[in-house]
Formats: sequence, structure tokens, C-alpha cells
Amino acid sequence: MNITTNGEAVSIDPLTVQEYLLSLGIDPRRVAVELNLEILPKAQYPTTLLKEGDTLEIVQFVGGGSLPASLPKAG
Repeated sequence: MNITTNGEAVSIDPLTVQEYLLSLGIDPRRVAVELNLEILPKAQYPTTLLKEGDTLEIVQFVGGGSLPASLPKAG
């Protein structure tokens, strides 16, 4: 089955969104998924089966750290 993930064509076996994320080594709790131009609620990851021609955008959350030592702290 052929789908597009983040602009790249890929061929996969039939999987749910959650199974696909896990197969990529992605923690489903730490991403947002857009499926065919609509945000997919996390609660639907385990039950949404990917289909031929689907388009996914996977956005990973990136956390920040502390301020660099060279920047003054507020207060």
C-alpha cells in the first residue's frame, strides 16, 4: 500500500496510525498527526487504519531548555 508521509512516498503494509508511528520509532504521545489535511485526535491513532493514497504529516514536539549562561535572567 502506498501513502505519503511528510512529503515522501512510502510503501507499507496495512497499519493503524499508531502502529505506523511505532514502526518508525516515534512515540505517539509526542507527536501531532495530520491525516489528509485534518488533525487526527490522539484517541483515534489506535483505531484509524491507513488506506491507499493517504497523506500524513507528522509533527514532533521539541522542548526547550534553560537560558544560555550569557543571557541575563529576568527579575
